Amino acid sequence: MMHSILHNKSRKIYIILFWIVVWEVLSLVINQEIYLPSPFSTFNALVDLLKNKDTYITILFSTYRTLSGFFVSCLFGIVIGYICGTNQFFYDLFTPFIGIIRTVPVMSIIIIAIMWFKDTNVPIFVAFLMCFPIIWTNTVSGIKSTDPKLLQMCQIYNIKKVRVITSVYFYSVLPYVKAAMISALGIGWKVTSAAEVLSLPKYSIGRYLYDSKVYLEIPALFAWTVIIITLSYFFETVLKKLFKSRNYD
Repeated sequence: MMHSILHNKSRKIYIILFWIVVWEVLSLVINQEIYLPSPFSTFNALVDLLKNKDTYITILFSTYRTLSGFFVSCLFGIVIGYICGTNQFFYDLFTPFIGIIRTVPVMSIIIIAIMWFKDTNVPIFVAFLMCFPIIWTNTVSGIKSTDPKLLQMCQIYNIKKVRVITSVYFYSVLPYVKAAMISALGIGWKVTSAAEVLSLPKYSIGRYLYDSKVYLEIPALFAWTVIIITLSYFFETVLKKLFKSRNYD
C-alpha cells in the first residue's frame, strides 16, 4: 500500500518535471522573455513576490472575493435547485434564466457588473453568477434522480417534509452537489481573476496581472498565474478532503 502511494507521488513529480523541461525548451527556442519567460525567470519573479507583504494581502483579498462568490452561489444554487427540482413550475421559470447565463460571454457579464457595482464587489458578483448555474443544474439533477419508490413510501407513512429532505433528497443530491462544488470552485478562481483584471480593485491578483501586462513584466505575469493555479488547487484539495473526512465520498 505504502509502495503504491510512493510510486504514484513519484510519477506525479516526474510528470511535472517533464512539463517544466518542455517549458524550458520552448523558452530557449523562442528566446524572447516577452513572449515566454523561462521557468527560472518565473521562479525568481515568484520568490520576489513572496518576499513582499503586499502579495499576501492581495492573495487574502482575492481569496475572500472568490470564496464569497462561491459560497453565495452554493447557497442559492442548492436552495433554488431544490425548489426547481421538486416543482415543475419553478423549474420551467428558471430554466431560460440559467440558459441565458450559460451563453452570455463572461466579458459581457463583467462589463455589466462594473456598471452596477463597486470595483471590489464586481468579482464577487461575477463568481456567483458563473458558479450558480453549475450548482443549480447538479442540484436539480440530483433531486430528479431520487428513487420515486422511496418518495412514495414516505407519502404512505406520512413522513414529515423535513425528514424527507434530510433523509432522502440529501443523499440523492449529495454526489451531484459535491461534484458541482469542486468544479465551480475551480471556475470561480478563473472568473474572479478575469473580473479583477477589468474592475481593478486595489488589492487584487487581477490588478497585478494587468500591471504586469502594461509594464511588460512577463515573468511576474507568469508568477501571478502560478499563484492562482496553486490557490485553486489548494482549495479544491481542501474541499475534497473535507468531503472525504465527512464520509461524503
